[in-house]
Amino acid sequence: MLIRKPLVIACLALAPMVQAQESENWEGEAELGVLMTSGNTDETKVNGRLGLINDQVSWRNSGEFSTKYTEADDETTAEEYRAALETNYKFDEQQYWFLRGNWEDDRFSGYEFESSVTTGYGNRVWRTGKRSFLDLSAGAGYRYNKRMEVDPDTGRDVEEDAIARLAAQFDYGLSENSLFRQKLSTEIGLDDNNTISKSETSLQSSIMNNLSMKVAYRVKHVSDAPEGSEKTDTELAISLLYGF
Repeated sequence: MLIRKPLVIACLALAPMVQAQESENWEGEAELGVLMTSGNTDETKVNGRLGLINDQVSWRNSGEFSTKYTEADDETTAEEYRAALETNYKFDEQQYWFLRGNWEDDRFSGYEFESSVTTGYGNRVWRTGKRSFLDLSAGAGYRYNKRMEVDPDTGRDVEEDAIARLAAQFDYGLSENSLFRQKLSTEIGLDDNNTISKSETSLQSSIMNNLSMKVAYRVKHVSDAPEGSEKTDTELAISLLYGF
């Protein structure tokens, strides 16, 4: 049962992307950040991300896969893996229907994994040029999280809940070589009221050809985090990004 439900979520998100499997109109970016320090503390930080998008007349499909690993004095202090898949069916140039699946495994979050699938309505309320736009979306879905330990309040180690999702993405091309991006999302539990909110603020600037430098500040807040885990996680990352 524990394995079956995340697989169902993954299949629901993957299935519509078959619409684009024969298309060559895929674009993407690969991101890598490595920081190594020595002295009083020997620390290694590695961040990696792969983003893909296929934008057609009626469909827009995207996927994002990321990982984070930190080791200090030969002890792992952070280890995280994420995957998100989304497909949009466009009603016109602005309005669209979305289906989104998300899976997350953070070793230090108090969860063995977190997963959700949501669907709803989105609108590209503003756009200018090819790189600047504002997307707003709202929908509902299902969340299935597996805790590392039993919740003392419920006596269970799983969280199953209907959720409402609100999200926004603002991209603004500062120049031909630089881009500002703000992503916001919140998933609200309709039964247990546990709300998971995420924010990512980033700035990337081209170095040469398809190579860019990116600075990103990420925040994740869980209103009802497992016991022993912090409610808010923050991350500041500097990385190189290759577009293709």
